[in-house]
Amino acid sequence: MQLTPIIPDTLPVSALLGEPPPHQSVADENYTRVTEFVFTGLNYNPQSGVFLSLLFLSFYIITLTANLGMIVLLRVSPRLHTPRSFSLGHLSLVDICFSSVVSPKMLTDFFVTRRAISFWGCALQRWFFGFFVAAECFLLVSMAYDRYVAVCNPLLYSVALSQRLCLQLVVGSYVLGFMNSMTHTTNAFRLPFRGPNVINHFFCDIPLLSLICADTRLNKLVVFVVAGAVGVLSGLSILFSYTCILIAILRMRSTGRRKAFSTCSSHLTAVSIPYGTLLFIYVRPSACFSLDLSRVVSVFYTAVIPVLNPFIYSLRNEEVKDAIHGTVAKRNSCRA
Repeated sequence: MQLTPIIPDTLPVSALLGEPPPHQSVADENYTRVTEFVFTGLNYNPQSGVFLSLLFLSFYIITLTANLGMIVLLRVSPRLHTPRSFSLGHLSLVDICFSSVVSPKMLTDFFVTRRAISFWGCALQRWFFGFFVAAECFLLVSMAYDRYVAVCNPLLYSVALSQRLCLQLVVGSYVLGFMNSMTHTTNAFRLPFRGPNVINHFFCDIPLLSLICADTRLNKLVVFVVAGAVGVLSGLSILFSYTCILIAILRMRSTGRRKAFSTCSSHLTAVSIPYGTLLFIYVRPSACFSLDLSRVVSVFYTAVIPVLNPFIYSLRNEEVKDAIHGTVAKRNSCRA
C-alpha cells in the first residue's frame, strides 16, 4: 500500500517550494531598505537659527584659515623645521579634516527642514570622524614625547627625535586612527537597521546604534572598550611624560623653570580640553548618558576645539610667535 503525505490546507504554497513566507520577506526587506538617515539636529529656538548658523560658519572659516596659516608658516619658516613643528603641522591638518567632516553638513542643516544623509554618507562620516579623532589623540602623544625629550634630555634632542622617528610617530598615529575607525564603523554598519531612521544627533555618532535591529550590547561594549583604550592609553602616555617633565623641572634652578613651563604650557592646554570632552562623551556608563548634554559637548568638540588649537600654539609658543614676527617683518621689507 502506498502512503501519500497529508498536506494541511493552511500551509502556504510558498513553503512547499522552499520560499520564505510573504510576511518574512517583507520584514527582511525592511532591514535592507534603509537608504538614508535623518538627523534631529540641534535643539534651538527657530528665531536664533540664523545667528547660530553664522556663529558656526565663523568658527569653521576661522578653523580653516588659522590651521592653513599654521601649516604655511611651518613650511616657509626655516626656524620651525623641527620635530615639534612636524607634529604640529599634522595636528593642524587633522583639525582641518576633522572639522570638515561635521561642520559643512551641520551648517546646511540649519536651512533645510529635512536633515537627511545617505546610508553610505553616514558610514563615511562615521569612519572619518573616528579616524581623525584617534589620530589627533596619538599626535598629542607624540608631541608629549617631544616635550619630554626637550626638557629631560635637551642635549640629546636632535638624536632622540630624529627625522625618521618623527615620521614613524606620525604614521603610527594615522595607522592607529585607521584601526580605531575600522573597528567602530564595521561594528555598526554590518548589522541590519530597522525602519525608523531618525538619528537623535546632528551627525553620525553613538545614537546611531539605537537604530540597529539587533542586540547592540556587544556593539556598545566595543565602543566603550576601544574608545576607552584610545583615550586611556594615549592619556596615560601623556600623563607619564608630563610627570617625568614635572620631576625634571622641580630639580632645575629657578632660572630654568620658567622656560621649561613655557615650553609645555601650550601643549598641556591643548591636551586638557579635548581629552575632557572625549572621555565625557565616550567613556561613561550608559545610565549617565544624556543626549542633550552629549550634543552640547559634541558641538564644543567638533566646532570650538579646532579653532582653539592654532591660537594656543601660536600665542603660547615663543618659537611660533618669533616665526610670525620674522615672516611679517620679511614681507614688509620686501614691499619696501
